[in-house]
Amino acid sequence: MTSLLHLDSSANRSGESVSRELTALFAETWRAVRGPAGDRCRYRDLAADPVPPLDTAYCTLGRRLERNGLPPLADIDAWIRSPAEEREWALTCSLITELLAADTVVIGAPMYNFSVSALLKAWIDRVGFPGVFTDPDTGESLLRTTKVVVITTRGGSYGPGTPQEAWDFQTPYLRAYFGKQGVPEENIHFVSAELTMAAVVPHLAHQQSQAANSLASAREEVTALAAAGRPASRTTV
Repeated sequence: MTSLLHLDSSANRSGESVSRELTALFAETWRAVRGPAGDRCRYRDLAADPVPPLDTAYCTLGRRLERNGLPPLADIDAWIRSPAEEREWALTCSLITELLAADTVVIGAPMYNFSVSALLKAWIDRVGFPGVFTDPDTGESLLRTTKVVVITTRGGSYGPGTPQEAWDFQTPYLRAYFGKQGVPEENIHFVSAELTMAAVVPHLAHQQSQAANSLASAREEVTALAAAGRPASRTTV
């Protein structure tokens, strides 16, 4: 049975968020094309339920494990030495387990100050606990078959060939992060909706047509990616 982890990281929960609109479209399409096989969808709103930033207990536990050869996920409980570490690990382990259970992960990642939001960064920092994505038997990544779809939204234009292309610290960062965790390059997909502030900011008003085209293209890409890999239809006689 397939499973989807749906993450939103936009701080804007008013209904105006483009990234939330597009992740919702992905999730709806993903469920619709799979029917009963697509009933396992876990949603996490990182604005409504923020992941706490790391603290000393997280770091202390992580360093202890690194010094002792990084035991597998199932054995980490045995290395906990304080109530603070127990609390940190309980929160961390639940997020890691949620990620490992997903065949597909869709992430709404609006650009904030040329990078990802602090809400998403807190989740990334916490699930990136030392060694948890390595198969203890084979040494391979436990995310080697996971499909990651990142939906980026930007108020301006940062695509290839634009004057601000070099200011995009969002896409390269997320590509590097998931690649380092063992997600194959071919399993990491990015969809971008640009100029999302064109209808709001006066000096971008002349680019509203481009913004509309970018959003329409993003919707098409999102729908296609969500539908990919759906179960083959059965032929009835």
